[in-house]
Amino acid sequence: MSDISTKPYLLRAIYEWCTDSGYTPHIAVKVDAATTVPMEYVRKGEIVLNISYGATSGLKMDNDAIHFRARFNGVSREIYIPVQNVLAIYANENGQGMAFEVNQTAAEMAPPREPAENVSAALAPVPAAETRPAELSHVPDDDGTEPPKKGGRPTLTRVK
Repeated sequence: MSDISTKPYLLRAIYEWCTDSGYTPHIAVKVDAATTVPMEYVRKGEIVLNISYGATSGLKMDNDAIHFRARFNGVSREIYIPVQNVLAIYANENGQGMAFEVNQTAAEMAPPREPAENVSAALAPVPAAETRPAELSHVPDDDGTEPPKKGGRPTLTRVK
């Protein structure tokens, strides 16, 4: 019998700690062909996602993958992340969490999978080049206007 990875259990534990403590859980992900994320938010092959209850719909953290629906710039999308591709999970407010080494991504181990149909989900992704994840209010608008200044209390904008 092969060893079972502790990584998915640790991800769920840190997620639960974040939510129980009133913090906003974020994950940093190495993006490859096995991941389904909005590519326009990927920076240097990585993306940071807010996986809090309020930012996701149908969040499921299995032993093999994390999948949910979230909104990006008002567009609902389906997100699929192999557990192997998760670089870190942490609380946005204080940075406490856990980082992981990603030596081999899911795409390097298996053939690419077909993306799910009827995509719908969105989050507050942050370019990996930045160390602070953005909140939903920091996603740029479709009209090309400048995003709100960082810092302070995040706000949500109603989209009709």
